[in-house]
Amino acid sequence: MSRSSDFFKVQNWYPVLSPYTFNTLFVKLRREAVEALASVAGQEKNYPVNNAVSKQVITDLARPMADIPGSVFVFTDICAPTDTERFTDKGGAVFSPRSAWYFLTQSEKVCRAAADGNVEYIALRPYRHISRAREFRLFIIDGQLMAMVQYNLNRHYRRLEGVKERYYKKAEQFVSEIAWRLPVKELVMDIYITSDEDILIFDLNPWGGNTDTLLLRSWERDWSEPAGIVLMAPPTAIKGDVKVSF
Repeated sequence: MSRSSDFFKVQNWYPVLSPYTFNTLFVKLRREAVEALASVAGQEKNYPVNNAVSKQVITDLARPMADIPGSVFVFTDICAPTDTERFTDKGGAVFSPRSAWYFLTQSEKVCRAAADGNVEYIALRPYRHISRAREFRLFIIDGQLMAMVQYNLNRHYRRLEGVKERYYKKAEQFVSEIAWRLPVKELVMDIYITSDEDILIFDLNPWGGNTDTLLLRSWERDWSEPAGIVLMAPPTAIKGDVKVSF
């Protein structure tokens, strides 16, 4: 992994952008723990959490997790276990070191990242309930915001219509404020706008490749002009006589 792409590991960008993101603690993984995650990539997820390796990871997680009040969101260098049942049911919130390690071993994303050599740390954040309507993906080139896209595509959020221009202006100002901190020319940034309309960074992603452009559909577009804010369109109402045949 090149030095510039290494910036997208959370343990590298966090010191640079910590004033603009969630408080995060880091636990260095032992070589045996990384190998354990890698060993179940592409396999049925049944890695035991009561063997010697697991017990050591659980011990390593115990003290930092005790310093975080309430439940914890757990992830690794470049990805979170968003493909697990825990994320679907509980938003990823965990309450114990044992469950934190267990759900990391259950994530194909995390295990594949370990197999590819992209896992060194477990990162811990206080879990917080969020409004999915206020999550966005920003596309940034040379310190300029080129597009702001609704992140969760489960539905149209009518409440965004009245605030979208203000949100976009805030995002523009935010990118301008932090641009000098960014060592890469092009990047994709996932953010959350709080109820007080502060902006917090969730994650950074490399430009192009496997990073999803969401409502922009494709990387093959003209990036010379800003696209503004892009939201899901409201559902179309069909009026008049509608005939359906089967």
